[in-house]
Amino acid sequence: MQHLWAPWRIEYIRQEPEKGCIFCNRFRRKTDRRDLVLYRGPRVMVMMNRFPYNCGHLLICPVEHTGDLTSLPAQAQSALFAMLQECVRILDETMAPEGFNLGMNLGRVAGAGVADHLHFHLVPRWNGDTNFMPALAEVKVVPEHLDRTYLKLKPAFARLGKVPARRKKAV
Repeated sequence: MQHLWAPWRIEYIRQEPEKGCIFCNRFRRKTDRRDLVLYRGPRVMVMMNRFPYNCGHLLICPVEHTGDLTSLPAQAQSALFAMLQECVRILDETMAPEGFNLGMNLGRVAGAGVADHLHFHLVPRWNGDTNFMPALAEVKVVPEHLDRTYLKLKPAFARLGKVPARRKKAV
């Protein structure tokens, strides 16, 4: 038998289940580093996924607590999409991925872990970032510690709203 060493998982195993909505709780709290919150604005928040599919896996959600995409006000929709664009730009600049997966699961049966608060998943991808581990052992190896990724991304998100964003030209 082979062992996979992941000592940081003990924090998750021993923690009390969170009451209420994880996104609304993070909007209220001001413990951004502990909560892996990279950006909080008047209409949208960005945080890292504590259980990522890949390094730099982000969660982007509106401030408004709703699981109904069709009821999201136009201003919130616009802010959410603009933040998705900023997140792609920031990940491009800081992590240089070769592609992205972007998705939103609507409803429990669609795989939503938090069905009552809309949120996008943005996952950076690199050629060769998959290997035999998920297929054979049902294990995903994430090669960088969450704290290191947070420290890499936080300065870029801190600059949002202070400096006009530079857009990458289409090829």
